[in-house]
Amino acid sequence: MPEHTPSTDADLQRPRSRTDLFLSFTWLALQGFGGVLAVVQRELVEKKRWMTREQFVEDWAVAQIMPGPNVVNLSLMIGGRYFGLPGALAALAGMLAAPLVLVLLLAALYGSVADSAAAQGALRGMGAVAAGLITATGIKLIGALDKNAMGLWVCIGLAALTFVAIALLRLPLAWVLLVIGGGACFWAYRVLGRAGKETQA
Repeated sequence: MPEHTPSTDADLQRPRSRTDLFLSFTWLALQGFGGVLAVVQRELVEKKRWMTREQFVEDWAVAQIMPGPNVVNLSLMIGGRYFGLPGALAALAGMLAAPLVLVLLLAALYGSVADSAAAQGALRGMGAVAAGLITATGIKLIGALDKNAMGLWVCIGLAALTFVAIALLRLPLAWVLLVIGGGACFWAYRVLGRAGKETQA
């Protein structure tokens, strides 16, 4: 069956069970070395078809501003959406159980080779690949902003402003979230309110 991105809610599938959630998030977690965003989007949107691109962008935005690792937050949201608290816990267990064991094993192994030039070079190489994966996924998801209430160009402008604030001006993340994120939320609220009034009229 060829993979494709679901374009409407009618194209969506759902997890078959809590076991399906656990196994799917375990497999997702085991692939997520360094650049988990690319893996999450491919698995949940293109392969599993549990959400559309637009839903993924919205849920990822919420998961990103909540405390804790964003992919863990996303697993809780998806598990809870389909199976309530037991589903959220199953998805969380899948996200954490196998990686925890692997990280402990790798930490023990890395301790013996941490000072070698080969290990340090490998880590730098993986960092570059992770950055490339995240960038490629971000570019792929730009198309989902067409359906955003604020419009594509406003969203791109906000993303550029955020990049400048964090990468170039080195402003604290909390202030960037409060000012730019808060401003974006307020603007989206106004746009949606205006659209709702026009619909009622």
